[in-house]
Amino acid sequence: MYAIVEDSGTQIILREGEIMEVDPRGSESDSIVFDRVLAIKSDENAPAKLGTPYIEGASVTAEVLGQIKGEKIDVIKFKRRKGYKRKQGHRQPYLRIRVGEITG
Repeated sequence: MYAIVEDSGTQIILREGEIMEVDPRGSESDSIVFDRVLAIKSDENAPAKLGTPYIEGASVTAEVLGQIKGEKIDVIKFKRRKGYKRKQGHRQPYLRIRVGEITG
């Protein structure tokens, strides 16, 4: 069983029991509820339930495991023969979650 939800302007496929990284939230709660569900597929043989654009009454709950930082990315600017070099690093913050129940 999986659901496609909209979160922070992106579409994410969530499966029950899966551990994922999503964009961080401002709240410090232990669980998150995704209520913008675009599609749900419950059985392998059953057709998917699609929303227009969201499915009424559908939601996905997830348990917050903690905040993590992503992989280090180096941003380098360079101009040849000019003596110009700049290097800047960045690590994107993420929120690690475990997907719980999918209702709808």
